[in-house]
Amino acid sequence: QAQLVESGGGLVQAGGSLRLSCAASGRSFSSYRMGWFRQAPGKEREFVAAINWSGGWSGYADSVKGRFTISRDNAKNTVYLQMNSLRPEDTAVYYCAVRTGRDTYDYTAYDYWGEGTQVTVSS
Repeated sequence: QAQLVESGGGLVQAGGSLRLSCAASGRSFSSYRMGWFRQAPGKEREFVAAINWSGGWSGYADSVKGRFTISRDNAKNTVYLQMNSLRPEDTAVYYCAVRTGRDTYDYTAYDYWGEGTQVTVSS
């Protein structure tokens, strides 16, 4: 059964960095666009970043542009999210998923959601 597992979250001070990983198992998603989303308590799940199958294209939410970088290693069936200059408002559970629908920026177009990894940024 195909599944995604996120890791790398934790507690960090404002201005710090974390690198999240999303490892796929059960099947290869190397031909799919992949995305990262996040959800803070009491808020809707929101788009963070996405990357196409080759890594030649990536897109970001305005709130993370210039601070976060998405990448992938298809040989390892893994997608990464490098997060720099973290802010308290980045605190959320971060999820990765596979885009199986049309809209890259809409979480309803994604499937195979992982359990998420908690990121907490202290001020």
